[in-house]
Amino acid sequence: MTTFSKRFLTVGSLLRPKELLKYKNEIEKRDDITYPFYDDLPGYKEAEEAAVKDIVAKQVAHGLTEISDGEFQRSLWHLDFAWGLQGIDRYINDSGYHFYEEDEDGNKQDYETRRDIGLHVTGKLSGKNHPFVDHFKLVKELAPEDVAVKHTIFAPGHLYFELLALGEIGEGKFYSDLAEFRHDLAHAYKEFVKEYAEAGAEILQIDDCIWASFVGDEDEIRLDSLDFDGSSFSKEELANQLIELNNAVADYAHELGLRVYGHNCRGNFASRAFTDGAYTEVAQYFLARQHYDRFYLEWDDERAGSLSALEVFKDRPDVEVVVGALSSKTAGLDDADRALRLLDEATKYIPKENLYLSHQCGFASCDCGNELTEDQQWAKIDQGHEIAYQFFGE
Repeated sequence: MTTFSKRFLTVGSLLRPKELLKYKNEIEKRDDITYPFYDDLPGYKEAEEAAVKDIVAKQVAHGLTEISDGEFQRSLWHLDFAWGLQGIDRYINDSGYHFYEEDEDGNKQDYETRRDIGLHVTGKLSGKNHPFVDHFKLVKELAPEDVAVKHTIFAPGHLYFELLALGEIGEGKFYSDLAEFRHDLAHAYKEFVKEYAEAGAEILQIDDCIWASFVGDEDEIRLDSLDFDGSSFSKEELANQLIELNNAVADYAHELGLRVYGHNCRGNFASRAFTDGAYTEVAQYFLARQHYDRFYLEWDDERAGSLSALEVFKDRPDVEVVVGALSSKTAGLDDADRALRLLDEATKYIPKENLYLSHQCGFASCDCGNELTEDQQWAKIDQGHEIAYQFFGE
């Protein structure tokens, strides 16, 4: 029998059941339908709600003290939030994101994702009446009173970066002035956050995997997953813009009484990543200066570099860190001794009472999910509880 630990957490997404995937698989191939797609796909809303009811019950049964909808009410971890903003339209792009996989010799090979990743900016942005508010309400209604509910959203800085890469803002576009766009984007997010808080929310998680584009000593900005020429931007200037966008939303959420979490990883699609890069190279920006109460960080392999990156929090004694020492990308159980060593090392920089354990990311950042079964997913979650209990004693 699993010993549950309140110090073990999940990032958010979980593997979708086949009854739901029947609809999700159709969505990714069609651009003649409108988000949230309920009117276009008879039976979809009912199947989704039934799946959410089931995944809430399973999370509670597996001892999780903070739960989500498993991201069952979206197709991808990030784009559904953008699709729900007024002024942004979805389309099927000529290509998907470019992730990578390693062959038997350790060489990186290109791996293309689904292609419904295109975003058109078609009008003035607004975050009012976003479907995510009703999505949150459903989970809140289903969750026991002693279980916290969080909802994850696409970081505004990452969305801004991605729209730059797609060429959707700038000269000749609806928003020709980038500063005006950033202002309206932050305002749209705040409109959503206001309605989200009014619905009874207490936790907002802002997910972001763009920070690794800023690693390296040169003034070069990389976006490996999209063909982006960042040569016309100053690395420092663009980093500041992304941080200011994220902080504008986090600060407003704090004003409304919400706790704000941040999650930073290097991409997660079908057990693959899209980039590398150590936190130590960007910690002064994307860790030290972001106004999150809790940081979910990825340390499931050596790509993340040293935990010494956490030293930037030395003047923020209340910051919580979730050490993503476990992997949602693999089917087997994780190396418990390694996870315990990383947690112990993390106490050099963060008080033990402010630490938690998790997998580096969710199990299904998009509908296809990572390459493991649901039984393997829950076995890994149960193992996470056991490791956390062994380290924290609670």
